[in-house]
Amino acid sequence: MRRMHKGTEGEIKMRKNLFLFLILSCLVLLSCCQREKGEKEEKGVRVNYEELENKRKAMVVEQIEERGVKDRRVLAAMEKIPRHNFVPEKYRPFAYGDYPLPIGEGQTISQPYIVALMTECLSLEGNEKVLEVGTGSGYQAAILSELAEEVYTIEILEPLAKRAEELLQRMGYKNVKVKCGDGYLGWEEYAPFDGIIVTCAPDHIPQPLIDQLAEGGRMVVPVGAVHFPQVLKLIEKKNGEVIVQNIVPVQFVPMTGPEVEKQKR
Repeated sequence: MRRMHKGTEGEIKMRKNLFLFLILSCLVLLSCCQREKGEKEEKGVRVNYEELENKRKAMVVEQIEERGVKDRRVLAAMEKIPRHNFVPEKYRPFAYGDYPLPIGEGQTISQPYIVALMTECLSLEGNEKVLEVGTGSGYQAAILSELAEEVYTIEILEPLAKRAEELLQRMGYKNVKVKCGDGYLGWEEYAPFDGIIVTCAPDHIPQPLIDQLAEGGRMVVPVGAVHFPQVLKLIEKKNGEVIVQNIVPVQFVPMTGPEVEKQKR
């Protein structure tokens, strides 16, 4: 009888300890949840994903289509790709606004209309090989991946290159290859390219990019100094000739890197 009584006491003690452990675990979990909620509220993060879907559809119609972008494939890609995935969490409620947004490292994700306009300028049909200079958030590369067969994108800032590559892989974009390097020099290993899109502004059209543009190819690039008017230019290579056309005034972050500095000397 005494042995049974001791065993009962041991069971009671074990149950008490287990009960206390469960209460403590619940309190810790509740504390963590409240802290996370508090941190999000401090940052002003209120993300309604259903609302974001509606905003994306409105963005395509009101900001892009009504301004003259007509390519149905470009419009479909802009409506499909969740732009809010490519901006920091605190900016997600503003992801479909008619303006660029910061993405870190002193860089921005371009205004949606400009992304659509530059993409339309390439006149992609689906079987092209495209080079992007200035990966940034990876958003433009994602749009291109829907419209071209192969996409090669270069980013000079390693943190952005790694972040974009990881995000694009996570989202399932298998036809995009990311490289950290000097975009002024292009990506000669995979040249020539049917399309080249430059999302940072050099003060002149880089000769290596012209050289890597295929016959019949098209390149769109903003040109101009950062504190002076910049112009979005469309370059076409026809019968060995380089034809340059001005599209619209723009404002982009400057192209940077060793080769840019070398050209200034």
